[in-house]
Amino acid sequence: MTKNPLGVLTGALEDKKRWRAYKERAGALPENHRSVLAAVERYAMHCPSTPTDGGSAASMFEDLADLFEQAAADGTPVRSVVGEDPVEFVEAFVATYSDGGWLTAERRRLRESVDRAVGGDA
Repeated sequence: MTKNPLGVLTGALEDKKRWRAYKERAGALPENHRSVLAAVERYAMHCPSTPTDGGSAASMFEDLADLFEQAAADGTPVRSVVGEDPVEFVEAFVATYSDGGWLTAERRRLRESVDRAVGGDA
């Protein structure tokens, strides 16, 4: 099955548009929320379970922006958003959006490659 080149292009453009909108929202946050969100964003991009498709990743970052914007509007301290262990926060947050991320995809690819290579060998 081949992908529609126009669909691939417009999908990629839509993802870029959503990313730019997210970055604008993040940039408008108060300094402490903005800097923590930037750190969360950086870590999330390196999590092996971060969604690999642009649409899912965009949704995840938009929801992060929603969370931080609401916290800023409510006067919630940023530490209350991410908790005492920000790594745990990000990994739990990312896990709710992931269909497995690149690590799961690579594991599946390895299994499929070995299965194809050995065929019916047991």
